[in-house]
Amino acid sequence: MADPTDIPRATQAQIMRAAQKDVFNVFTLREDSENVLRAWLGTRWLTRWSLEVDLLAKLIYYGLTTLRGTQTLGEEYTDIRRIHSTSRRFPRFKLRLALILLPTLPPYILSRFSRRASSMGRSRDSLLARLLRASPGVFELLAELNLAAFYIGSGSVAPYTIAERVLGIRHMASTPSDPNQRPPSYSLLGILLAIRLIYRIQGIVSSVLPKSSTATSSPIPMDSSSFSSGKTSFGTSNPVDHSSSLPSIDNTPIAELVPASLLARIATEGDDGKDHWGDRTVLSVEELPSEVRTSHRRCALCLEERTASTVTECGHLFCWTCIVGWGREKAECPLCRQSLALSKLIPLHNL
Repeated sequence: MADPTDIPRATQAQIMRAAQKDVFNVFTLREDSENVLRAWLGTRWLTRWSLEVDLLAKLIYYGLTTLRGTQTLGEEYTDIRRIHSTSRRFPRFKLRLALILLPTLPPYILSRFSRRASSMGRSRDSLLARLLRASPGVFELLAELNLAAFYIGSGSVAPYTIAERVLGIRHMASTPSDPNQRPPSYSLLGILLAIRLIYRIQGIVSSVLPKSSTATSSPIPMDSSSFSSGKTSFGTSNPVDHSSSLPSIDNTPIAELVPASLLARIATEGDDGKDHWGDRTVLSVEELPSEVRTSHRRCALCLEERTASTVTECGHLFCWTCIVGWGREKAECPLCRQSLALSKLIPLHNL
């Protein structure tokens, strides 16, 4: 085998094709594993352990290739190999292990802790809940920023993933490129991605900064008496069109759906000029009694509290991931056996 110092650097196109090939192979392995596990253990078990199945598929694929010091199927497809940028040698075992664990373990741990925090009924405004909600977006921004740097710069200098950048891993080709052929440039794609990143960061900053209190009109109080009598904050007693003026769900005023105590608290919170709603809905799940959450909001498939409630044509409620996974296996409702079409599932809010 030739010494790595004599091997030419891989091009951007080779690195991109190798990464896409590996993503496709991991996806195929996960899909085949899910089909086998669904047939053996059922959809309910697969839905409960979907994160572990995805993690195991990645660990098996890269453990049998990268960890053993061999090329992945994508790297074989484009005839490239990884080397360490400092030593100019093939990565040692510890580097290869870190190259596998860094992209796989952090997303799994964050997803698992997010599920556990939701099941324990922690407040959505707590520090842990806010960190868990913000972490996926931060990781996406970092990944896109690294990808933009890869497109703008040279593929032999800029690494393709964050893990490769942290560990100092680069790609080398087994055969030299044609000196008479100019490699394609992806700088324009990187610039467009950078512009998109700037727009996203601006949106995040604007959502975090306090809103300026330049409103010229005072908010309309949302107390139950004004809803029931048809009065507004201006003291008029004219009937109000519920479909246009008052907050409503399916043309039914919220005052008829939400307890008066909750409406009174909303009106009190609105007096200080701050936005207390954030990403909350009319229904605050954390404030429901524990017996209601464990009985009335239980999914019949995973036997846990529903997340992303979804209704079927027959009117039964399930988690979105649970009923979609069931529908892919059996096109019928798991409770009443009525025909089930995935295209007719309806996600529900505030329920």
